[in-house]
Amino acid sequence: MKKILTSYLIGILFLIACSANDKQNPPSNQNSPNNSQNSKEKEVSSTIEGLEVIAENLDVPWSIENLEDTFYLTERPGSIVKIEEGEVERQNVELEQEVSTASEAGLLGFVLAPDFSKSNLAYAYYTYENSEGQFNRIVTLQLEGDVWREESLLLDQIPSGSYHHGGRLKIGPDEKLYATAGDAAEREIAQELNSLGGKILRMNLDGSVPDDNPFSDSYVYSYGHRNPQGMTWLPDGTMYASEHGDNANDEVNVIEAGQNYGWPIIEGNEEEIGMVSPLFTSGQESTWAPSGMDHDNGKLYVAALRGNAVLEFDPETGEYREVVTDLGRIRDVWIEDGNLYFISNNKDGRGISQGNDDRLYKISLSELDEQ
Repeated sequence: MKKILTSYLIGILFLIACSANDKQNPPSNQNSPNNSQNSKEKEVSSTIEGLEVIAENLDVPWSIENLEDTFYLTERPGSIVKIEEGEVERQNVELEQEVSTASEAGLLGFVLAPDFSKSNLAYAYYTYENSEGQFNRIVTLQLEGDVWREESLLLDQIPSGSYHHGGRLKIGPDEKLYATAGDAAEREIAQELNSLGGKILRMNLDGSVPDDNPFSDSYVYSYGHRNPQGMTWLPDGTMYASEHGDNANDEVNVIEAGQNYGWPIIEGNEEEIGMVSPLFTSGQESTWAPSGMDHDNGKLYVAALRGNAVLEFDPETGEYREVVTDLGRIRDVWIEDGNLYFISNNKDGRGISQGNDDRLYKISLSELDEQ
């Protein structure tokens, strides 16, 4: 995949900084050619007209949430940032367990309850450590004044390891809470239905298991995932998820209940009976490290960490392109009122931090359409 870099030197520095990249595993011995017919890249200018900085000096932001004119961002060290009318307020989060500072760990996914304006309730996904090891958990948070407090535990002991926490939370059009869970760098658990690792999970908003989940009395909605980090639904109800591959072979998948997405048996363009191959893949020669997702007008917008871009995917044509570049690692995206918002992640230990990183950016989608 052709990359548009500001200079050759920046490219070399980036490769050095990412030598211990987002994948954290040695390349798989894959010999099949990249023959995907639905991952065609179109070139685009790297000039970004109309770009605005909404907030800066953020501390490794991970998730974007919005209610009317107010943004809430999680920061991995354990804070929530409120951005309203140009004012940036870092709010404390009081949790039952101390947030882990291990690589890729921290306060990750965050989503406001549908009745947040009345209940002040939200959902969060975070990593912690105790005498038994390191785990991820899903909890509710109650906002009291300018402090968020853990109110109830919905799901605990989601596998956690050195890497691959997953961590994204979304409320689907069915009003169920979905969570992405990585394989915790133990690839075999992605195929084990009795493990929560390497899965997309689905629960009622009170933390109970929905009666219509595909596996009886189980939170597992889909399995065979390596490190999924983004989810979104088109208006027709089609669910999509982004997933980190093994050094390459990153994926965008159509998610269906009960399906097996193959990891670690297959990835990228590989096929196997009873397993689902991706709608889009980066192939064996390049990597996106895709994270948060959103959609607009039938197209998918995906944050890319190692790709240093926001990617636009068109499921109808099978084409994709970079619509934002040259701003470093991008962790999450949000689309509201015809505008694309996204957060950089250059202070996460793998990027090249400059100036007042990290930042929340805004650009009109119409500006991107003109590129």
